[in-house]
Amino acid sequence: MFRHKGKNRTFLHNLRLATLLSFVAGLVNITGVLAIKTLTTNVTGHFAFFAEEVMKHNYSTALIFFMFIIFFLIGSFTSNFLTELVHNKNPELSHVIPISLEILVLFLIGFFGKQCSSTFLEGKTIAFAMLFAMGIQNSLVTKISQSTVRTTHLTGLFTDLGIELSQLFFYKKLEEIKRLKTNIFLRISIITFFFLGCLLGGFIYQELKLQTLFVAVFFLLIALLYDYIRLQFFVIKRKTLNH
Repeated sequence: MFRHKGKNRTFLHNLRLATLLSFVAGLVNITGVLAIKTLTTNVTGHFAFFAEEVMKHNYSTALIFFMFIIFFLIGSFTSNFLTELVHNKNPELSHVIPISLEILVLFLIGFFGKQCSSTFLEGKTIAFAMLFAMGIQNSLVTKISQSTVRTTHLTGLFTDLGIELSQLFFYKKLEEIKRLKTNIFLRISIITFFFLGCLLGGFIYQELKLQTLFVAVFFLLIALLYDYIRLQFFVIKRKTLNH
């Protein structure tokens, strides 16, 4: 799911990556909306709010929206920096550090964040941390899949889906139709699992509040464990064949 890159990466690898991490993004998104009334999986809307507050001369509020954008950017930078750093020594584990950092951040928010953010500053600090975590995830997924998969926001997905659905009326070659249908299935899968994450997260939030993020942490741990087990399987298989 994480380890295969370039020509070794298949549609199935991307599908596993897309469905699992879009589900996690959906969980994080609805948790942020319900707990702190903030979108925490993308920054598109924050640009508009930033501009609006600047026009109103509410510069302190505008600064908050600007910081939302910066923390997502820092998360993206940190993710790729760590990936490149580890890749030079152990390429098969280059994804582990960024995902582990995302797990740590989400766990700490769920553990230390109050059920209801009681102060303005506390809520914004939680938002900064969640945007940082989602920047990590989006950067890692984008790099691994060579920009085929993005899991933290849907605008680009709906754009690509609309383009590819329209192309079905014009592309008639068998390989072109196959490629289009594969891409369409992938986009719909991401959208569906993001929606399921939001829906399930909404129900769970009624009971767990910010600790809903523990569910996201659980699925990320499952993803790491799955990849580790597969890696060990291939290592054992390779040794057996060599003997």
